[in-house]
Amino acid sequence: MEALCAAGWGSSASRALLSVDAGRVVLRSRRGTDMLPAIPEIDTRAVPLPDATALDGVM
Repeated sequence: MEALCAAGWGSSASRALLSVDAGRVVLRSRRGTDMLPAIPEIDTRAVPLPDATALDGVM
């Protein structure tokens, strides 16, 4: 949550969609904003997930 606040996302939880396709990780807000620059460690941790993975959740 600290990384999101520091990136200007506010102090409340943010809903996000993470997807993996051909080893490319995408993390977007519900409005389509790229959230990966705010939390780059998610990129390296999500790469091992199988292709066509999609996760919807609150961060």
